[in-house]
Amino acid sequence: MLKQKIQEDIKNSMKQGNQLIVDVLRMASSAINAKEKEKRYKLTKEDSEIKEAELMLASQLTDEEIILVIASEVKKRKDAIELYLQGGRPELADNEKKEIEILQQYLPEQLPIEELKEMVKVSIKNMGALSVKDTGKIMADLIPIVKGRADNSEISKIIKELLNG
Repeated sequence: MLKQKIQEDIKNSMKQGNQLIVDVLRMASSAINAKEKEKRYKLTKEDSEIKEAELMLASQLTDEEIILVIASEVKKRKDAIELYLQGGRPELADNEKKEIEILQQYLPEQLPIEELKEMVKVSIKNMGALSVKDTGKIMADLIPIVKGRADNSEISKIIKELLNG
């Protein structure tokens, strides 16, 4: 499971003295734990009689859910890079780029841009999309297919490009 791999990599990086990797993976692990707590809370709201052992088991994130958490962490860093560059802080942007490289090791391989464009074209045709107003329909069609293999903002950009062009 991905969560165990992250924990093992934290231990190994600590032994190797690679503090950047330790810090990034701890942040990712913390985000995963927070999502699991959120899931536990929802489960107890739905069933207040649920036993502790069942609750802990049911609230564990699947690898797919963990991938979504990590993808979210990558997106946060991409947003931070833009802000740092706008603010004239390239050294902080470089640090965020290094963190993204570390996190991307735990994501599935990203789809090549040309393949993503083809998937968007097929979805536009299948959904009968005519204008940018149909972006939501296309996104709803594509997101389950690409799950963590493409950035949603990239998909949106391609949709706008194809429907406006």
